[in-house]
Amino acid sequence: MKSVNVQTKRQEQKVQTRQRILDTAFRLYSTGGFSVPTNRIAQEAGISHGAVFLHFPTREALQLQVLKRFTREMGNKLHDLSKTGAGIRELLHAHILILEEYESFYKNLISEISALPDGTKTMLLSLHSMTSYHFDAVFRREKRRGRIKDIPLHMLFNTWLGLLHYYLQNSELFAPKKSVLKRRKDELVNTFISLIVR
Repeated sequence: MKSVNVQTKRQEQKVQTRQRILDTAFRLYSTGGFSVPTNRIAQEAGISHGAVFLHFPTREALQLQVLKRFTREMGNKLHDLSKTGAGIRELLHAHILILEEYESFYKNLISEISALPDGTKTMLLSLHSMTSYHFDAVFRREKRRGRIKDIPLHMLFNTWLGLLHYYLQNSELFAPKKSVLKRRKDELVNTFISLIVR
């Protein structure tokens, strides 16, 4: 019986250490970008550098797991938006609120994507694809009701995403030392809507 308890305790510690590594990496990627070295992640997590590699064989594997978790959390938050009957304005505001919660992380991700491994790029595309799927339902509904211009659905989504990405990547111009999404939220939503409504 004692050996089962010891085994269970070890498993729990392993899970907790892995979670601590992921949480620490997410925080450091948010504040310092994806080039933060694994030894700094280990130091901040209060574990040995080798322990990082017991859980994640490479730095890229760690980045990918952090991004998978981020994508899952974003997906969970976006999931019900398209089914609520909400209009475009509500959907756009909700999308910004979700991104606002992860603003620093997401900003670093889109700014550094060209330097990140292919698996990370694929994960970002998957996130955008999932987001597009939820937007698609709302855009289709609004098109059927004749409320928005006859613009291809992929262009509607890509224009919205491009607008957000431009402001995020140039946040120091539009909201120095502050959240550009919080500061420019209404302006972004109103401008996009004015471009697409009939």
